[in-house]
Amino acid sequence: MTIRVLIADDHNVVRRGLVFFLNTQNDIEIVGEAKDGKEAVEKAKTLLPDLILIDLNMPVMNGIEATRAIKQSHGQIKILILTSFSDQDHVLPAMEAGADGYQLKDIEPDALIHSIHAVMQGENDLHPKATTEVLKSLSSKNRHRPIDDLTKREKDVLREIVKGKSNKEIASALFISEKTVKTHVTNILSKLELADRTQAAVYAVKSGFFK
Repeated sequence: MTIRVLIADDHNVVRRGLVFFLNTQNDIEIVGEAKDGKEAVEKAKTLLPDLILIDLNMPVMNGIEATRAIKQSHGQIKILILTSFSDQDHVLPAMEAGADGYQLKDIEPDALIHSIHAVMQGENDLHPKATTEVLKSLSSKNRHRPIDDLTKREKDVLREIVKGKSNKEIASALFISEKTVKTHVTNILSKLELADRTQAAVYAVKSGFFK
């Protein structure tokens, strides 16, 4: 099967170099080029390539915005990022926008071909540095829990809520005013992004709050 590829990069030398190299591959056909994200979005609609090889730092519309727009309208098109940036500020937004792969421009030619094939087969092919940034982010998210943002007093109130106590009963147990309890409850629901105290109680139990 021939893979129809659209190349998007604002640097003409890079773009032409990719075209020249990929044209040497028997199963790859270059169907178009784009010099910025906006043009990439427009050509994706008219050319309907199988895969788009796209840079991130481009004028008019960057690669992340272009990726998001293309995926929203043509989700079947595979998008492989080819850029110089490997930090979280670029890797994570690109993957969240829907990119299927993420490679750096220092990639070896044979490795790029392998990456294109991997992405076409449904794999999320990432450069090791990009993978590291994704794992760092996931690790950070797993360590932090919204419930950890509660103050000590808010946690005291939450414990009483789990026991099924009313605001009046909580006020009595903690030796604070009922008005203060209401304020704490409001803050708890806001920080945990929950609708009511029942949800807060369930959340507290499921999160292992009492362990």
